[in-house]
Amino acid sequence: MKLKTTFLMIIALTLASQVSAQKIKVKRDKEVDFSNYKTIKFLGWQDDIEELMDKEDQDLMLSSFAKEFKSRGLEGSEEKADLIVSLYLVLEYKSNTESYTKFYGDSYAKGRGSRDGEGWKQGHSSSPYTKNYYIKGTLVLDVHDNKTNLLIWQSVGSDVVNEKPGKKGKGIPKLATKMMRKFPVKPIQ
Repeated sequence: MKLKTTFLMIIALTLASQVSAQKIKVKRDKEVDFSNYKTIKFLGWQDDIEELMDKEDQDLMLSSFAKEFKSRGLEGSEEKADLIVSLYLVLEYKSNTESYTKFYGDSYAKGRGSRDGEGWKQGHSSSPYTKNYYIKGTLVLDVHDNKTNLLIWQSVGSDVVNEKPGKKGKGIPKLATKMMRKFPVKPIQ
């Protein structure tokens, strides 16, 4: 499967059962009053994003985050905005090993096979294992104050890429909502 198409599988965030669940980590500058900000501008993605994700997926991700910011009263601006937002994606290729033991235990038997006609018979076991390969994706959303150029808020989401076809793009809005859940300005009802 091409690396470009794997990004949306990350965003779908349907987990493979053998790996840990989606995680979101948030950092913020607690001295900043976020109610003073009214406009945002998306800087976009890192330079190599075309190798990781196609244009349609990039646009869907940007529009999902734009909707989240707008629900908090922050409007997009092409001019000098209060906040600058950028996105980064990292893919890691990993593996894990699963094993289980099939045990065919001892048994007590009467009849042939022992001197007195009864006794324990020795059991045996086998431990087949499988090696699973997967891709862990990490999406980083950075928010900078445009006047000071300081990072004031960051949300990092990581999960396993789901390689099932048909899941493309379905989880992007949910991911954006989950990553923005702890943004200091709550959505306006």
